[in-house]
Amino acid sequence: MNIINQKLQEDKKLLSIYFTAGYPNINDTVSIIQDLEKSGVDMIEIGLPFSDPLADGPTIQASSTQALKNGMTTKVLFDQLKDIRKTVNIPLIIMGYFNPILQYGVEAFCKQCQEIGIDGLIIPDLPVDVYHEAYKDIFEKYGLINVFLITPQTSDERIQYIDSISNGFIYMVSSASTTGAKEGFQDEQTTYFERIGRMNLKNPQIVGFGISNNQTFTQATQYTKGAIIGSAFVKYVSNEGTNTIDKFIEGILN
Repeated sequence: MNIINQKLQEDKKLLSIYFTAGYPNINDTVSIIQDLEKSGVDMIEIGLPFSDPLADGPTIQASSTQALKNGMTTKVLFDQLKDIRKTVNIPLIIMGYFNPILQYGVEAFCKQCQEIGIDGLIIPDLPVDVYHEAYKDIFEKYGLINVFLITPQTSDERIQYIDSISNGFIYMVSSASTTGAKEGFQDEQTTYFERIGRMNLKNPQIVGFGISNNQTFTQATQYTKGAIIGSAFVKYVSNEGTNTIDKFIEGILN
């Protein structure tokens, strides 16, 4: 069983953290992953920086730009992660755009992920239908879970289709905007969370976009299996550096 599925079966609300590989410094990737696991994070999304990140807000865009300037590439990331499973046990997911994966070669990319110990991928700009027709068999051959995104605008029919071809969790985007920390959720988001809850999907949902503190984490996980924090964490390491990651995670969980 993929360890993402094992983690989803645990009787707790899950915290997943997104960070940009190669940021703030090119060689911070592995130590950030290790520190996040030690701090009690359940799952990590490693952002593969891309020059045209459509779904990302200003904080993550700026971190991607800096990571690329630092010299981060797909090959560099794979080199950095080659021994990661000697020290880290929690699920690791690479989140990135399809262009760099296509350039690397989809099968070569998936094979490399399997060899390193990556458990899943999140590719916001890979359409579900294209994945299903052209790439599903490759992902499954290398034991990778592909995670799809839904938004408040996604129709029930589309959500049911995504649920039917998913085998991990569904990434539930909290609002129809780019990534970014928010102070709290509005009635509109609560209605959306409740609507998805009533659909009784077979895959658990994890909420992302707009989660930045204990309040928003608690609100989001009232309706779902877990929550993803990206911009708020990236902002924290931008301002505070990487030595007090445990303090940030403690503030979310307690």
